[in-house]
Amino acid sequence: MIEEVSTSDLPSILGDLTDTLHACVHDGASVGFVLPFSRQSAQEFWEARVFPMVAAKAAILFVARRKGRVVGTVQLVPAPMPNQPHRADVSKLLVHPDFRRLGLGRALMTALQDKACYLGLSLLVLDTRSGDPSQALYQSLGFQVAGEIPGFCRNPFDDRLEPTTYMYKNLQ
Repeated sequence: MIEEVSTSDLPSILGDLTDTLHACVHDGASVGFVLPFSRQSAQEFWEARVFPMVAAKAAILFVARRKGRVVGTVQLVPAPMPNQPHRADVSKLLVHPDFRRLGLGRALMTALQDKACYLGLSLLVLDTRSGDPSQALYQSLGFQVAGEIPGFCRNPFDDRLEPTTYMYKNLQ
């Protein structure tokens, strides 16, 4: 089940979001964090970075639930600048490793795109570590490669720099 999260729901899902982010990073996801990565750091990310954005309506948070537990998430972040009211960023698509290959990432992205269309947005932008399975998912959803930047992000496990691929999707 995919749902858009309201501000009042945030405290009740903090533990599940923390678990999902922590597990994804420890599974090798390139989502801005490197090892060692504690549960406390994962919790602080949600509380200090994402929750304030959701409360300020600067981001829309979607979650995927399985048996009442949040096991996936993604954020729609509308561009804040006056010359970009037509676009938004896709941020932090995460599916707990124990719940992958069930269509949750696709379902989260579909809900995000539906909301973007409802809001009248016409362009979505994201980046992903080049060659990750998420890149194939995004391409299957109609995202186009804009380009690749070598040495963009550090590998979560070791001190090696990796490329990232920027992608976009026109919604109209």
